[in-house]
Amino acid sequence: MPESSLPSPWLSPPPGFLPDCAALSIEFDPGDVERLGAFLALMLETNKTHNLTAITDPAEAWTKHILDAMTLVPLIGTMREEMHDTVGESDTPGDSASFRIIDLGSGGGVPAIPLAIVIPDTHFTLVEPTGKKAQFLRHAIKTLALSNVTVLNDRAERLGQDHRVHRERYDAATARALGHLAIVAELCVPLVRQGGFVFAIKGGKAEQELAEAGSAIGLLGARLSEIVMTPTGRVVVFEKASKTPRAYPRKDGEPKRKPLLMPLKPRPVAQAPEKGDPGIAPPPEES
Repeated sequence: MPESSLPSPWLSPPPGFLPDCAALSIEFDPGDVERLGAFLALMLETNKTHNLTAITDPAEAWTKHILDAMTLVPLIGTMREEMHDTVGESDTPGDSASFRIIDLGSGGGVPAIPLAIVIPDTHFTLVEPTGKKAQFLRHAIKTLALSNVTVLNDRAERLGQDHRVHRERYDAATARALGHLAIVAELCVPLVRQGGFVFAIKGGKAEQELAEAGSAIGLLGARLSEIVMTPTGRVVVFEKASKTPRAYPRKDGEPKRKPLLMPLKPRPVAQAPEKGDPGIAPPPEES
């Protein structure tokens, strides 16, 4: 998108933004930063009449929205390289032109729209159940001329049970401010194919939530890949290891009302048998 065709106005980033992105090894193409600023200006302007974000200060929004989204860029890049090496150049899942990411609870468009701006060869599907927010997302992608974004005004629970179009059809899923990790896992994991990943942007409670939902993550067919510390918080990464049972996700609203809080059970500590226990041969006595 040429700079001359950018929507006006656009917000310039604060001084620390570009160095922070450089520390993440992010290299912007010409016009990317301007488009990010145009998106942010559009979101903050729309926020005056729609409840999109509690953040109204532009400098704070650059950090808590745009930089927060950018923390996923190197992780997605690494994942794509690993998938490419695994499936080979001729297979669809590793082909960047057909790489597909689904973002749940897209709200004001973060992280998906900033990601779509800087990763143009990946297709993003944004899922937002609230009609007015979905309308804003469509307006934003039209204003920014983003051809690699689709908006669905729907619920993740329904998409996760849509075996024909959506279930286990995406290479990765992203989520931010979607709720407890147990909710994130139940809604995201069914949509990701085996070998794909879930990226959950979280804050300081990530480890606690992970402990509370540990067994549920395995039940859904995923496993913890890593927890990445970022300038804005943490990113919890799950890898899809096996098919998700058909019962999940549950009906609309149930994952939020009754999260799958299933802490990992501690393994029993094996106790050394006492001498003379049944079935245990005692050591030979010294002569």
